Amino acid sequence: MKPVVTFFCGIALCFFACSAACAQTNTLDHYLEVAKNNSPLLKDLRNQVASTKLDSLRLRAGFKPQVNANSGGLYAPVINGFGYSEAITNEHTLNALVGVSQAILSKNNIGAQYADINLQGQTAGNTAKISTQDLIKSITSQYITAYGDLLQYKFAQEIIELLSKEEQLLKKLTRANVYRQTDYLAFLVTLKQQQLQLLQAKIQYRTDYTTLNYLSGIADTTVRELAEPKIEQSMLADPGSSVFFMQYKIDSLKLQNQRKLVDLSYKPKISLNADGGYNSDFMGQAYKNFGFSGGFSFTMPIYDGGQKKLQYQKLSLEEETRQGYEAFFKVQYRQQIAQLRQQIADTKGLVAQIDEQIKYTENLIKVDSDLLETGDVKIADLILAINNYLTIKNLRTTTNISQLQLINQLNYFNK
Repeated sequence: MKPVVTFFCGIALCFFACSAACAQTNTLDHYLEVAKNNSPLLKDLRNQVASTKLDSLRLRAGFKPQVNANSGGLYAPVINGFGYSEAITNEHTLNALVGVSQAILSKNNIGAQYADINLQGQTAGNTAKISTQDLIKSITSQYITAYGDLLQYKFAQEIIELLSKEEQLLKKLTRANVYRQTDYLAFLVTLKQQQLQLLQAKIQYRTDYTTLNYLSGIADTTVRELAEPKIEQSMLADPGSSVFFMQYKIDSLKLQNQRKLVDLSYKPKISLNADGGYNSDFMGQAYKNFGFSGGFSFTMPIYDGGQKKLQYQKLSLEEETRQGYEAFFKVQYRQQIAQLRQQIADTKGLVAQIDEQIKYTENLIKVDSDLLETGDVKIADLILAINNYLTIKNLRTTTNISQLQLINQLNYFNK
């Protein structure tokens, strides 16, 4: 029996070490905050939203008069009558001009271009909201899993304390010939099995805990105790304002704006331009070749080979595709919400029945423990009662964790 005691002492030391490491607790809110701050995807999407604001300012700057400095020179010598025609090249020229151009755009044209950039920003912003929900769901799910491991670990400790107490009493009764040696050994096997279960629970908790750190972007392998997650079933957002439906609305607006841009691209275009500076061919009084000029350009689309009609057809196909995805998602959305709500209700009902069963098994163990002191209970019956208690308590933990996971999945749709 000495090896058994030594083994149990080793387990106790493991308990102590883990308890010391678990002295500091971390909460779900802590992990969610850290994960949001560390997520490169969320940073990327926030930068995309900021980038569209800069695009809007750049577009506004493009509507203002554009001023450019231009300079050029040419020297085409004629040697012994050989060379470019001087009537074409002027032999040598030099210009240094400042040009100004201004596009004349209608308010509809300007508004459509602003709308295009604004819709890009809305798309990035809505994607950021959905990605945030994805991150919250992922971190919360892993936190719940790790917390479930912690509950299993603590329960394993509780069972070993109970079994150890009974083992000491059974050892005395066996020495007093109240119970047979085989009864004691059968009980000891149960105790050793639970010690192995404790080690497995510890390993599993460490694994899922470090996975939680990994998903949150935390470089730390120290295992700490997780606080109980405070997860309540929240009210779902109205589908009309939900971020999951908002993207379909934005896509619809983008297609409408694209059609408007196609229309505007076939409108007449006019722009004004002017320049001033020095432009000379050095054929006369070069010092007098300072001046300025002004003009305009006008474009009126007449025939494009039917491209406009084809662009309309392409946009119509994209709208048809969008409507198909939206209709399908609506069906999936309603079905998933209804299914999750039903599963949560069923799980709550199961928890109530399990709690009632736990009371019976706890009372049975208490009665068997009292009878053990007088030698009036069969060890097989006590072991069976303990195993039943283990089974029902494990079922209570897994059911509770399952319920939290279901609520987490339902809360995913609350934005």
